[in-house]
Amino acid sequence: MDLFGGEIDVDRGLRLASLVHPKYGPVFEELPQRDRAALAFYFLPHRSKKNVLEVTRPRVIKWYCPFADQRSFPSGHRYCINVYTGCDHECRYCYAAGYASRPAACKNTFRSDLVKDLDALDAYDVPPAPVHMSNSTDPLQPLELEHRHALYTLEKLAEQRHRFTTVTVLTKNPAILADREYIEVLHRLNRLPTDHPRREWFEENGHRPLRVECSLAFHDDESRKLLDPAAPSVESRIAAIRFLRRENIPVLIRIDPLFPRDPLPGGKVMNAFDLADIQPMADLESLVRFGREVGAAHLVYSVAKITRPRFGKLPPVMEKMKRVYEFLSQEQSLVCRGGSWRLSDDVARRLVVEPFLNLCGRYSIKAKMCKVNLISTP
Repeated sequence: MDLFGGEIDVDRGLRLASLVHPKYGPVFEELPQRDRAALAFYFLPHRSKKNVLEVTRPRVIKWYCPFADQRSFPSGHRYCINVYTGCDHECRYCYAAGYASRPAACKNTFRSDLVKDLDALDAYDVPPAPVHMSNSTDPLQPLELEHRHALYTLEKLAEQRHRFTTVTVLTKNPAILADREYIEVLHRLNRLPTDHPRREWFEENGHRPLRVECSLAFHDDESRKLLDPAAPSVESRIAAIRFLRRENIPVLIRIDPLFPRDPLPGGKVMNAFDLADIQPMADLESLVRFGREVGAAHLVYSVAKITRPRFGKLPPVMEKMKRVYEFLSQEQSLVCRGGSWRLSDDVARRLVVEPFLNLCGRYSIKAKMCKVNLISTP
């Protein structure tokens, strides 16, 4: 460790921080000198000869999104732990399909690397920040039944709870959490220790320090089978969410992504593109009503992207959806960014988002776009 007399060498840390790539600059600039030095030692390579440094040092407890410019994606200092590599849910719309490996796999040295990163956070006394499991893979996918790396991670985070603010678990398979070992560690994570530097702020602002975010984009299992073919059933997710709420575990429901629905402009219907109406308003209403019923603090949404897979071609259902997007865009070209086709902001807001938000308003439940949900997680 790069320690100096039992304490970090702040001057050396600040020199290291001065080399950070400008896209990370806003995070470092906002911190006190001691914290800026701690972040530099944890995230930046110590012996690099480069004049500009990326946040490449951690093994598994990484900067949430190393590709994003903090000026346009002001997420601040937060972590992401991708417990596995790839995902076996095979969701046809998944943005991670553009870069994730197949099939899903374990990381050979995951547990030892996790411990090394936790030790480094302690050694450099890095200030606490939110941690997310996961942004590129479901931590509770079938691999977890055998390897239980997610459970191990949650237990280790609980042991060093003072290093993290909100712990977020994002999954399509909340049923695994009904196991008593998971429930017990979730309860531990939902309490900040008395000496936690942010405990008073959390209590004063009424924030819970744990979130289980459950993806539930469809209320009909036929639509789920079409777009989430290997993910758990709608029924199993709803039952697991009810169980978690009975256990007083905070749950957010992600009606995410949102798709176009009947009727389309000009009196057209999805069937004209050889697609069923996979997310009709009646189903969305059932999901919104369910979110209100179980006391979700808010709902999370985004508009579906059509992502070019890293391997192979677009799934047939997404080829058809791309034709719907082209129809909705009329004379405009689809927005292509980050390897994904998207509706323009205006078209997406008017035809996909606003009807959903109006529905949320009818049931008096808040809804946050996924980016807003992320950057507002304390």
